[in-house]
Amino acid sequence: MTLTILKPGPLTTVQDMGRSGYAGIGVPTGGACDPLALRVGNLLVANAEQAAGLEISLGGLCVRFDQPAVFALTGAQVSATLDGEPVAMWARVRAAAGQVLALGYAETGARIMLCVCGGVDVPLILGSRATGLLAGLGGFAGRALAAGDVLPLAAQQPPQGAAVVRAPGRGGVLRVLPGPEWPLLERRVQQGLLSLPWRVGAASNRMGARLEGNALAHTLAELDSHAVQPGLLQLPASGQPILLLADAQVTGGYPRPLVVIQADLWRAAQFRPGESLHFVEVGVKDALAALQAQRDWLARLARMLAQVR
Repeated sequence: MTLTILKPGPLTTVQDMGRSGYAGIGVPTGGACDPLALRVGNLLVANAEQAAGLEISLGGLCVRFDQPAVFALTGAQVSATLDGEPVAMWARVRAAAGQVLALGYAETGARIMLCVCGGVDVPLILGSRATGLLAGLGGFAGRALAAGDVLPLAAQQPPQGAAVVRAPGRGGVLRVLPGPEWPLLERRVQQGLLSLPWRVGAASNRMGARLEGNALAHTLAELDSHAVQPGLLQLPASGQPILLLADAQVTGGYPRPLVVIQADLWRAAQFRPGESLHFVEVGVKDALAALQAQRDWLARLARMLAQVR
């Protein structure tokens, strides 16, 4: 079972839920920037949650299914065709051998997930198939995909029933908790972070979204190296924040004023260059409730889809 990359678009990589537990030796978690899109895509094609799929930045991907396959597209909204016929997103779709899936460019959002029944079967490296671009680790030869690459798919009995799910709403708000250095920042800086709109800059990538807006000069000097993780907001001396994403390094020295709640990490990954966002502070109880609500929704979805296999 294989699929062939005919056109990769700006950036397409093999991603799963990432590799946890290796920060102590300098290995980032990595994995899908939008883990919710990956989870739902895998549920639609009856894969395990950890199965690897393709993360497509902005669109432009074109692939050929070399054998019959069942696939799903989730994440950013994009027009797609299978041999020229429109394909629905957030739905289970069947492809015959030789059919070509072609994606346009995202209309909203930044990252699309393509999940195929069986999952992309590249080797496990440190317990994950995710591509770490900086280290050239995992995925397909540790790099972004290119035209002509042939990806192996694990053999698996495909689901038979039809299935469609409703895409979760995204919005322009990210809920945040105070970070370690929040109490050390001047009140005007705190207010600016929470009241001002921030625009995603063109220099953003899988490591982080560089935010642009009214610079918030502050007196907090750079700190000794400390742990960082996806979802943390860093505030360099420039006063222009950096929102860390899936491929974030494991240590840093900038102040960490805010952290995006776990339930909103997928939203953070879907802001494209030029889009604006706001941060809204919530309490720990609200953050835990939002995470539980997301887990409950996924559990209900899993039960529903199990009935249409």
